[in-house]
Amino acid sequence: MKLRLLLLLALLPAMLFGQTSQQKAWTVLDSALKEKSPDKRARAVHALSLLNKDAKAASLAEAALQDANPAVREAAAHALGKLRARKALPALRAALDDKETNVVLAAADALTEMNDAAAYQVYYAILTGERKTRHGVLVEQSKVLKDRKRMAQLGFEQGLGFVPFAGFGYSAVRAVMQDDVSPVRAEPAEALADDPDAGSTAALVQAAGDKSWMVRAAALAAIAKRGDPALLPQVEPALSDSKDTVQYVAAAAIIRLSAMKIRTKAAAR
Repeated sequence: MKLRLLLLLALLPAMLFGQTSQQKAWTVLDSALKEKSPDKRARAVHALSLLNKDAKAASLAEAALQDANPAVREAAAHALGKLRARKALPALRAALDDKETNVVLAAADALTEMNDAAAYQVYYAILTGERKTRHGVLVEQSKVLKDRKRMAQLGFEQGLGFVPFAGFGYSAVRAVMQDDVSPVRAEPAEALADDPDAGSTAALVQAAGDKSWMVRAAALAAIAKRGDPALLPQVEPALSDSKDTVQYVAAAAIIRLSAMKIRTKAAAR
């Protein structure tokens, strides 16, 4: 018995710390999705939008459509649209009847991304005012117009809607109000995702260590989209970032790049 116990204790460090970077990344996201804080759950769900063609990410995002918090549901709809998760179409159509405006609009946007005609009923309602539900789009919008903070958030999300900030809620808005330079620097970092030049790669790697969390997150999102598995070592340290938003984006980037690495190896055989 003692021998078994000693053997278990000897193996425990390997069990805890022997995870691959991809497993660690999923651990970060899985833990965040179970957080008591809805703000953290929403940011984790939003990070899932980087994981295109990932069935687990799509399943988690669809499950988040049932979250009790509207910010999480909104992030879920946004993520499903970015993921082109067609299996979630019924759930997104159901979300068009959500009592919260932002969830309805996010669901409509996701359906539009997948060319689903159900979204048009929402746009028709906005145009004509004929959507007649207790918590309809136009009713909720009248509340939003009286909420200065919510107006600021909506303005921010529509004016600076680049990934990964559109779904990160009022925490991002507060940061912008305190620092109007970081968003200006973060947007081009995101735009460099499609630039094949090696100089842009180097710039993004450097930006991943920037003092601004917005710039770090945008750079990591861009690195993920570039799809170069060779950049994994530059992303991995961000799993321990002081800002949880950056951790979540880094985790998604690691999962995406790791999957691409596996596919590249399989194709080379």
